Amino acid sequence: MKVLILINKVGLGDCIIHVNYIHEISKRYAKPVSILAKENTRAKDLFGDDPHIGEVITLDRLNDNSGSHDGISGFFKLARDIREKKFDKVFIFNSSIRYFLVCKFAGIKKIAQYPLFKKKAQHVVNTAKIFTENELNKIVSTQPKLLISEDKILKAKKDISQNHKNIVLGISASGLTKRWGIKNFIKLIEKINEKQASKFYLAAGKNDQKLIDEILNSNIGSNCISLNNLKINQMMPIIANCNLYCGNDTGFMHISAALNLKTVALFMDSPVLAYGKYSENINVIIPEGETEETTTHDTLGADKISFDKVYNKCIEFLSS
Repeated sequence: MKVLILINKVGLGDCIIHVNYIHEISKRYAKPVSILAKENTRAKDLFGDDPHIGEVITLDRLNDNSGSHDGISGFFKLARDIREKKFDKVFIFNSSIRYFLVCKFAGIKKIAQYPLFKKKAQHVVNTAKIFTENELNKIVSTQPKLLISEDKILKAKKDISQNHKNIVLGISASGLTKRWGIKNFIKLIEKINEKQASKFYLAAGKNDQKLIDEILNSNIGSNCISLNNLKINQMMPIIANCNLYCGNDTGFMHISAALNLKTVALFMDSPVLAYGKYSENINVIIPEGETEETTTHDTLGADKISFDKVYNKCIEFLSS
């Protein structure tokens, strides 16, 4: 049985949320599966060492509809690309009729998919969990685990200080309203280092060099290392050797949790119940006066994240 898994999600975090479902499907058929996912999910980097995943195929669909799989011609190109692989079954983590028809045209006989035309108000975690459990007829955990070769982890460990606590700081995010102020992070670095000698690995996007420079040029900058010049698959072994993640709701938060780090996740303008509760490693801090239910899009609570709560939670995890 040759199996394809189609994940039509945009972000890296969305892709990680599906990891355990992918693993369970692979185990059911006792062989690696193929993944069809967009480039910006970084699936090729995330799953390069994963024995459950044999191939990652790029779904080339773009926001401006210029991708090779966009439009009518892209529909038939995608069907041809899939047909060449000769899959026996596909699991479509999406309710779109487009992908159902693409897989039909690709000649896949067995198609398992979310209920068609039901995209509105779907919960990214619960919908995937229920779908996978129904298809496999077993209870499936929502806890993801990114798999990296032991050799890469050991090699990275040689370059990481064993005399310090090593902390990943997620200082970036997908939007300005989802970011804790950079001066808060500098203060946090200073206070943690006063309590516990630490090194801080700065995780941010390619467009966030100014944030990184502000920390590196601060009084505590010598204790900080930027990961900005590395690819995701190069960062992962480093992150796997760290003791803690603290930072915004961003892709690096999801990576850290899936690499089994205790994760202090700052949710100020994104839905906690969708992205902050699926992993036992994620410990959410929300704006003062909000609840996990009310912290969602348009909460705009960056200025209401308690510094003391963030600091105390970090110290608690570093001490345990």
